[in-house]
Amino acid sequence: MRVFFSQGKQKKFINIILSKLSVKESAKLCNFSERTIRDWRRGKFSVDLKALRKLCKKTGISFPSNIKLKDDYWYTAYGSSAGGLAVYKKYGRIGGDPEYRKKKWYEWWNREGRYKQHPITKICLPIKKPRKSENLAEFVGIVMGDGSITKKQIIVTLHYKDDEKYSKFVVNLIKKLFNVHVGRYSYIKSSAIKIIISRRELIRFCVERLGLKQGNKVKQQIDMPDWIKRNKQYAIACVRGLVDTDGCVFTHRYKVNRKWYSYKKFCFTSFSKPLRQSVFDILKDNGLRARLAGKRDVRIDSKEDMNTYFRLFGFHNPKHLKRYKN
Repeated sequence: MRVFFSQGKQKKFINIILSKLSVKESAKLCNFSERTIRDWRRGKFSVDLKALRKLCKKTGISFPSNIKLKDDYWYTAYGSSAGGLAVYKKYGRIGGDPEYRKKKWYEWWNREGRYKQHPITKICLPIKKPRKSENLAEFVGIVMGDGSITKKQIIVTLHYKDDEKYSKFVVNLIKKLFNVHVGRYSYIKSSAIKIIISRRELIRFCVERLGLKQGNKVKQQIDMPDWIKRNKQYAIACVRGLVDTDGCVFTHRYKVNRKWYSYKKFCFTSFSKPLRQSVFDILKDNGLRARLAGKRDVRIDSKEDMNTYFRLFGFHNPKHLKRYKN
């Protein structure tokens, strides 16, 4: 808190105190510089409340009564408004000329900025490094499905409307696993929700410890890491992550003797042949009559197998669960 005296009273009161204590002694007592004490004596700045109480107690002078108290940063609202008004009067806008500012920035960037190594961008912030688990295997499936890994970011791209609820599940899963900040951004024009993690240590962990690939997934023909395929529960969780992102549940309708029939089918799509084969093998190992269809799909056709998939693998994406039950 700051102490405000009436006109001319601050100089007189501080001079009374300094008649009993030197400037040096007062500065040491209040833990301020000697220059600050002199500024108070000249009335240049308001006095700190705690410091004034210490000075009064030390000198035996009664604490002043005819004063006002204000918060330490009482002037910020007034100062910012006054500054903004002055800038507006001068330039006709807040912040100056944006085109001029951009031009000067590019001049600086081309002259010296691009040659500098920024100290902050070279620091790798720590992450929580979880043990191998079903949740971690499901995260791997999500990234292999609708995710991508660049040099600086992990990005999961989902549909902004159909996957809106599922995107919150993905964000919470990542936070729980790695204890990192997760950005979630909606791009309505491109019908996308992007979940972005900018953490180099996480990228290193995903590539070196989890076996994920950085760069184009199709060109590299990605596959499930061996540590997942060797564990039945991890494999189930990973397939669930893949299907929740790159799979679909749809209704097959057909007509026999003028009567319509319909039942649910399942399709997982990937342009990576090894990954399709791994998903197919895991479904078969769990008793499902899956089939490879064309050059990109793994399908489940029967109602019985769909029920088995729902019981063993399940869905965390509400849109799949809704389509399965309806």
